[in-house]
Amino acid sequence: MGASIARAMNRRTFVAGLGAMLAAPRAAGAQQPRKTPRVGMVLSGSLADADPRVAALRQGLRERGYVDGQNIAIEPRGSDHIPDLYELATKLVRSKVDVLVTQGTPGAQAAQRATRTTPIVMAASGDPVKLGLVASLARPGGNITGQTIIGDEYIGKRLEILREIVPGVSRIAVLSNPANPGLVDQMKATEDAARTLGIALQRLDARHAAELEPAFQAARDKRAGALLVLDDAVFSTHRARIVSLAAASRLPTVYGLRSAEAGGLVSYGPNLLEMFRSAAIYVDKILKGAKPGDLPVEQPTKFELVINLKTAKALGLTISPSLLQRADQVIE
Repeated sequence: MGASIARAMNRRTFVAGLGAMLAAPRAAGAQQPRKTPRVGMVLSGSLADADPRVAALRQGLRERGYVDGQNIAIEPRGSDHIPDLYELATKLVRSKVDVLVTQGTPGAQAAQRATRTTPIVMAASGDPVKLGLVASLARPGGNITGQTIIGDEYIGKRLEILREIVPGVSRIAVLSNPANPGLVDQMKATEDAARTLGIALQRLDARHAAELEPAFQAARDKRAGALLVLDDAVFSTHRARIVSLAAASRLPTVYGLRSAEAGGLVSYGPNLLEMFRSAAIYVDKILKGAKPGDLPVEQPTKFELVINLKTAKALGLTISPSLLQRADQVIE
């Protein structure tokens, strides 16, 4: 009988021990902290202390339940010098971020060069098919998706706006960044529109902030009657400096990327900050398991016209009522 009791006790001890062993992993698993997803940003142009691009992405993510510093980490990196972007992207990839968000063609190309596996979301880029970033807009394939600005028509529209504001203008300077391959199509669209309108163009090249003043001096030397600024992230980052140089040179200027709000005469184009906010939609889907190659690349559908009447008055210009009526915003 003693032996039977001993065997029963051993069986109970074994079962209890086995139960504890099986329960232990579950308890340990329940105690493990959930991994916080990390989103790296590769931005053309230097970062401001309160960078609006980063703020726009944060806002878009917050609308989807992500709060930076709580359940997601956003790690922005940026540089005026395009060759630096690859190194910034590479460091983020090596640190094992979950997603990369890029701005501009150079940022997207740098990220693609740094990784073919980490998901990449383009907040904005030039034509990604032509540039070899994706296979097609509908089915990108690979690890890249996001948004693109393919702007032949709206770039030409900027020249038409300048002609309407300065009816007798015959020579227009065009500020471009030769280090940005995404501007090739924009420059071609500008040249095509200029031929149609009978306007001579003067190309001004600036790769970074230090080359802006010489570019404007060249415009003054050649007596350009107006200025068109192409969509480049370096120009967006330094738009206050460009607006100041345009005012000092007394050049009526049409910009993209919200420059009228910074004192520029006219802005026309897609809302870049809205594109960063929308990039959060892609980030959310990818963090929930979607593959970038299955998410179609989108194009902006709304183009905004903003006119700064204060700047027009300072330049001695009169904006026609018809143009003011077409404006989405008039700054007085």
